[in-house]
Amino acid sequence: MNKNSKLWIVLKGIIAENPVLVLILGTCPALAVSTSIVSAISMGIAATLVLVCSNVFISLLRKIIPDTVRIPCYIVVIASFVTIIQTLLQAYLPAIYTLLGTWLALIVVNCIILGRAEMYARKNNPLDSALDGLGMGIGFLVALLGMAIIREILGTGVINLTALGFESITIPVLSEYNIPILTSAPGGFLVYGILIAIVNKIGPKAGSEKRKNFSCEGCPSASICGRVSCSENAELVSASENNTLVEKEEA
Repeated sequence: MNKNSKLWIVLKGIIAENPVLVLILGTCPALAVSTSIVSAISMGIAATLVLVCSNVFISLLRKIIPDTVRIPCYIVVIASFVTIIQTLLQAYLPAIYTLLGTWLALIVVNCIILGRAEMYARKNNPLDSALDGLGMGIGFLVALLGMAIIREILGTGVINLTALGFESITIPVLSEYNIPILTSAPGGFLVYGILIAIVNKIGPKAGSEKRKNFSCEGCPSASICGRVSCSENAELVSASENNTLVEKEEA
């Protein structure tokens, strides 16, 4: 598939660059809300809406926001959309609002959303940024849903739908022979690790190609390392080591 196509921008967030299972971002909310299918879907949809809206807004303002204060500006934009989502849920879906609890507010500091703003939205047009946010949001939702299905069904044998106003669904056999540890934190890490292993096995190999470009472009740590590229840094370290050896020999 053409990696410059609009379809690829969406699909890469679902498969090749899944934020939870490939990039290993958003781990805390993934483990916290994946004990229930309803909470996983709700969090996935809320995060997707914030991702799309914040990406578009930041892309529109990318030439206006000063580079020195871009991170605080991104947080203000993201927090604004999270507040809107919170208010709507509290007004129209109070059960979902209560179910998500503090994790809904913590979308503001979700590294997936801030990461896409920094790495993609500030460099691309609004349409591509919206598609990137949509793909990453769906990828986040799919990962949460996969974890929740395993943890809730195998862990309790019941699908809890009371937050949506429906009766819970009891699954025969599994309701009596369930695995309670899956609903706890250790069980969450176990399921998370298994899913990552499966994705790494069947998905594209991230390390199959040798990195040739060691420039600051695209490096997530470029803003805090003094803008010294990896290749320049390697040369500096090598020169320093050589000087140390020469000094020792002279001594």
